[in-house]
Amino acid sequence: MGALEGKVAVITGGNGGIGLATARRFVKEGAYVFITGRRQAELDKAVSLIGKNVTAVRGDVSKLEDLDHLYDVVRKEKGRVDVVFANAGLVDPVLLTDSTPDTYDKQFNLNARGVYFTVQKALPLLADNASIILSGSAAWQMGIPALGAYSATKAALVSFVRTWTAELASRGIRANVISPGPTETPMVHVGAKASDEGTSDYFKKMIPMGRLGTADELASAAVFLASDESSFITGIDLPVDGGTASR
Repeated sequence: MGALEGKVAVITGGNGGIGLATARRFVKEGAYVFITGRRQAELDKAVSLIGKNVTAVRGDVSKLEDLDHLYDVVRKEKGRVDVVFANAGLVDPVLLTDSTPDTYDKQFNLNARGVYFTVQKALPLLADNASIILSGSAAWQMGIPALGAYSATKAALVSFVRTWTAELASRGIRANVISPGPTETPMVHVGAKASDEGTSDYFKKMIPMGRLGTADELASAAVFLASDESSFITGIDLPVDGGTASR
């Protein structure tokens, strides 16, 4: 029996990178997953890769009507949610001197507001003892140039789960953040664009273990936090970063 046997999971940004790797692992561990993404072609490819026990719902988590549609599909198909992995996000490196309201709002609308309402709108379907997992970043602790707005969105997630831990404890619902370090996904190349160095060289200097993480390593952490193996863990920020944040 898998670690998530019989559970129903919602994974935003499940059409690629860490989200897709996690969806595949969740299904392998016995869960049924609903994945979201903004591009239908990528969702179709993800469904093919996952292979079974998956429903794809196209949408943008920064749009409340898209979240309503997502959970309407979940309600009709499964009637409950046991795990929410709010993973959808973006990074747009911009120095403070070059920032605009648009570059700031774009990141906060998806990375913070979108996460907040992804969880809020799941609440009517969330089972008692459910697990909420947010996709953070080691960057929020590090002071990386050009990642000021992005890092602030990820710091907000740590505050969210500490509040939700208190608010949802009576139902046994747990809320935690996973904070990846530089991970070999398409997003990591965007995060390095402010540097003239190659992506690997730029990030390896930050990582005591001397290599980028993998999406599968992040998926393993998500399985742990989604499963009963972490039943007494809530309100934490779990670094999965090769020691990046401790440098």
